[in-house]
Amino acid sequence: MNRRQFLNYSTASITTTYLSKPNLIQSANKASNTLRVGVMGLGRGMAHIDNFLKISGVEIAYVCDVDDNRTATGLTKVTKQQKAPCRGITDFRHMLEDRHLDAISIAAPNFWHAPATILGCQAGKHVYVEKPGSHNAHEAELMVLAARKYNRHVQMGNQRRSYPLLIEAMQRLNEDVIGKTHSARTFYNNSRGTIGKGNMTSIPDYLDYKMWQGPAPELPYKDNLIPYNWHWHWHYGGGEIANNGVHALDLARWGLGVDLPKRITYGGGRYHFDDDQETPDTGMATFDFGNCGAMWDQSSCNRRKGENPPFVAFYGEGGSLTCTTKNDYSLYDLNGKKIESKALPVNQTLHFQNFINAIRHDEKLNSEIGDAQTSTLLCHLANMAWRTNSTVNFNTDKRQIINNLSAEKLWSRKYRRGWKPKV
Repeated sequence: MNRRQFLNYSTASITTTYLSKPNLIQSANKASNTLRVGVMGLGRGMAHIDNFLKISGVEIAYVCDVDDNRTATGLTKVTKQQKAPCRGITDFRHMLEDRHLDAISIAAPNFWHAPATILGCQAGKHVYVEKPGSHNAHEAELMVLAARKYNRHVQMGNQRRSYPLLIEAMQRLNEDVIGKTHSARTFYNNSRGTIGKGNMTSIPDYLDYKMWQGPAPELPYKDNLIPYNWHWHWHYGGGEIANNGVHALDLARWGLGVDLPKRITYGGGRYHFDDDQETPDTGMATFDFGNCGAMWDQSSCNRRKGENPPFVAFYGEGGSLTCTTKNDYSLYDLNGKKIESKALPVNQTLHFQNFINAIRHDEKLNSEIGDAQTSTLLCHLANMAWRTNSTVNFNTDKRQIINNLSAEKLWSRKYRRGWKPKV
């Protein structure tokens, strides 16, 4: 059966089944304690493959992508490094039918994260899902509800939560190593070029574009959208703040020991290029938590090499603590003199190992989906503020926007028929 025959068979029959009711099949308890994982999305997902292959007792049973070339690349990599068979597929829902599959690992685009996570939980699978984990705030609520309802371990790909020195740094902040911490600033600097203006062209024969769109309402194929530039279209992504800001703001929340902000702003724009990008390339978002604050400072198309800012900086009564994008931190006194610095090699496998240990031994997840989606909600709220040109005031107890109908309309989205997630 070729790819198109396979999809013609699967799309009509499987979507309705999985989205309308929970699948009660549970993973088998195997005496060998081998865990079988399926990886969905083979861009960032190739790193998932690399890390799972490093963990003892883990087999990659499926690799999945809507791009046949990527599927072939992923399958080749796995079959060269493990003896157990691996299957390459286009439609991830087929691995959910495998009752011997223990977990799925999702590295597809943002708009797939929550729907695929929910389907995975309903099918009895544990889930590792990349950041930001949701396309909008309502999806964030639903995927947390699914993890609770079906009692599944769901880890989000905020891998810095498993870096030993960042764990140490956050613990030291909690112990007032710089005194009471009042604020955190996060920085992102890059030199992204223009994405140009896309043309409506024929769909490449190696790409199943309909399946790529999945839950998102269908739009014509455009030649500058895939594989990466969907990030900069509101229909599919959340811009730079949902792409990289979620990592930095998660660290800010963690270090400040806070939950949700009561007031959010986001200013900036698409300044550098006249192209198809809808999201800002330069901007500043602020988050007021009442007793402390955080900021996201973004310059995606103009790397500020002369400034060399850290990834995250915490400011306290007795000094400051900074982290780069690596596994490190530095301490400074009130005069800006560095008094201590620590660094270790980056090891992302630790985050995947923590996920596997949670399945095997019920180890606490380092980025459990409930707390992880709180960090993601900061990004969603900031984007609501930017898109409505307003300040978003937020009721942190009720988790509701206050008196801002324009922002409230962005809490959820429309879905392609048959794909609306339900829990």
